[in-house]
Amino acid sequence: MNSILVIDDEKTVLDMVKQILVKFGYSVETAEGGKEGLNKFEQGSYDLVITDILMPEFDGNYVAKQIRGSEKRNTPIIGISATPWLPDKENFTRILSKPFPVESLVENVKSCIHLPD
Repeated sequence: MNSILVIDDEKTVLDMVKQILVKFGYSVETAEGGKEGLNKFEQGSYDLVITDILMPEFDGNYVAKQIRGSEKRNTPIIGISATPWLPDKENFTRILSKPFPVESLVENVKSCIHLPD
């Protein structure tokens, strides 16, 4: 089972994304904010990270930059944002604009972790 870390400062977004991905057979861990997300990333093993861009303290750009500078730098990262012009695109595998359709989320996740349909 593929493991995904979802990072967002909005609990409703975390719960929604987790619910959708669990329904499609993924193991999902959540983190409320970039600091908690980076701690979990460093301690765990994930096939994919999904992170919001605009968050207090450690934003998604910072999270992605830290992941790219780590030993697990090849981990795919999907950035999600209502402001899609803000991500530092070079550190993200994909960018999804909020709000996004369920199908788009699932297709991007499958594509990033190379799962067959």
